[in-house]
Amino acid sequence: MEGIIWLGLLIIFLVIEIITVGLTSIWMAGGAFAAFILHLLGVELIWQIAAFFAVSVILILYTRPFAKKFINSNQTKTNYEGVIGKLVKVTERIDNINETGTAVVNGQEWTARAKQPTEIFEENTIVRVVDVMGVKLIVEKE
Repeated sequence: MEGIIWLGLLIIFLVIEIITVGLTSIWMAGGAFAAFILHLLGVELIWQIAAFFAVSVILILYTRPFAKKFINSNQTKTNYEGVIGKLVKVTERIDNINETGTAVVNGQEWTARAKQPTEIFEENTIVRVVDVMGVKLIVEKE
């Protein structure tokens, strides 16, 4: 009976890992596998449970830092994260009251709004992106 439980847990943890693809449950899958091996060797249930927890914790402590460092280590900022702090050129007058304004960043035109509601930026002005709200750049004077 314990063997079925360990195999079931192993499969569940592996399925979760496959679905999330974020190194979330692979450590417990290792623990379940170790407990299953102990079950096959005829070891008592208490030791199987202890092995499950011990192996899971050891895997988390010793392999997770390595995995986080080398897997997904070259993440690039997304489109919106990469524009915050950049200097951009206003291509259409930014006027929050009249709800107008665009700016070009990385060759793409974005809707733009001033950080201060009453501030107006004329075309060809260089401004700094301080935030992104939805699909709008929030800019301020450079």
